[in-house]
Amino acid sequence: MKYNYITFKSVSFAMKAESILKKSNIKFRTIPVPRCISSDCGISIRFNKEDCEEIESLLKGVYEKIYYDLVIN
Repeated sequence: MKYNYITFKSVSFAMKAESILKKSNIKFRTIPVPRCISSDCGISIRFNKEDCEEIESLLKGVYEKIYYDLVIN
């Protein structure tokens, strides 16, 4: 299954994003950054494609980069 992943510059930004998303009705999962993605922070958020626009809007200025349509085993 394909997912989108968000990376962050620091753990504090990841925690802030998690807090914001918990207040919404968006399904997501906080996970370690997959090996194929490099990041300064070891935490990423995985989410479904249909929530992309809303997540980008909610987390504007909080995330470092969004990786789209990755299949990671």
